[in-house]
Amino acid sequence: MKNKEVLFGLYDDEEILLKAVKEARDHHLDIMDVFSPFPVHGLDPILGLSESRLHQAGFVYGMIGTLTAFLFMTWVFTRDWPIIFGGKPYWSVPAFIPITFELTVLFASIGMVVTYYAVNGQGPGVTNPVLDDRITDDKFCIAFDVSESSSETVETYKNFFSQTSASEVRTKTI
Repeated sequence: MKNKEVLFGLYDDEEILLKAVKEARDHHLDIMDVFSPFPVHGLDPILGLSESRLHQAGFVYGMIGTLTAFLFMTWVFTRDWPIIFGGKPYWSVPAFIPITFELTVLFASIGMVVTYYAVNGQGPGVTNPVLDDRITDDKFCIAFDVSESSSETVETYKNFFSQTSASEVRTKTI
């Protein structure tokens, strides 16, 4: 795997970061990624990112959990072990509701966590490179991949950082 050379600028405030990202998009600069210690409201539309489809996967996983619970209880109480409890019929749908709800939530939550980690390339044993330790604490970052960029492009990025009030500009190979 080839190492990337990343030029990044650190910002002290999310408002300054939003203005810098808008300016980068207006100048058609190719942003590799933007990092922040917390979600910044309004950043996704500025970056041109579409809405996540994780909620659709959660719905599918929830429906699988609902069907699993309902069909399993139907099979158990009508075919495998048909016992009348307190005068209720074998197939008592209202009695199935609590377990069906719990399995719906369980399947949806576990399925969404596994999907999230799989899509983002995270999980046990995966080490992701860190540009700067302060990004997860109190700094905001815009990063550009300059591995195959000309010196003029790198200078354009550095000028961009100086114009947008970046507190620091650094290069790191990851």
